[in-house]
Amino acid sequence: MSEEMFGKGILKSLSVSLKRFVETYLDDLKWLGRRYRTAEGITHRGSKDGRGIFTVQYPEEKIPVPEEFRFVPFLVYDEGPDGEKIMRCTSCGICSRVCPPQCIWITRTTDPVTGRPIPDPAEFYIDADICMNCGLCAEYCPFDAIKMDHDYELASFGRNVFDKARLSKPASYYEEIRPVNAARENAARAAKEAARAAPKEG
Repeated sequence: MSEEMFGKGILKSLSVSLKRFVETYLDDLKWLGRRYRTAEGITHRGSKDGRGIFTVQYPEEKIPVPEEFRFVPFLVYDEGPDGEKIMRCTSCGICSRVCPPQCIWITRTTDPVTGRPIPDPAEFYIDADICMNCGLCAEYCPFDAIKMDHDYELASFGRNVFDKARLSKPASYYEEIRPVNAARENAARAAKEAARAAPKEG
């Protein structure tokens, strides 16, 4: 009896593999000429409607990441009228304090005459090898100056310690990878500025 059941179990598992094998070719015929290496085809394969083997031929094909995907943070800067970089970061240090693995180091800029701090980091480092991609730095930043990136292809032979130059990316890049979040934050920022300007106009 047990041998009979054991045999049925093997046949059942093999039938699942055979079904997947056949469905792969049937799905390929349906997408013939427009599937591989297209964003539409890759999205279909990763969806609930995909049939058969849904292996992606990486790196030629890449599964699109969702908007809330989190990887190593980056610093956001706004572009001024003359093209200059206006860093949102004020080097307040909140991100480094809330970081669980303590992978963020910041050096404040100080005025050489008065010695007072200037709201612009002189140095900003993130050790990507330690970063756990939790997103707490971006969540707690009061100035929307640090955000989680979508760039996950960071393999290297050396240690990944990113400096301010490498971490800095324009606000337009953030709006491109996280359009919903960026639109919501921009609307909130505009409403806050309007509320601040309202008493002056009255």
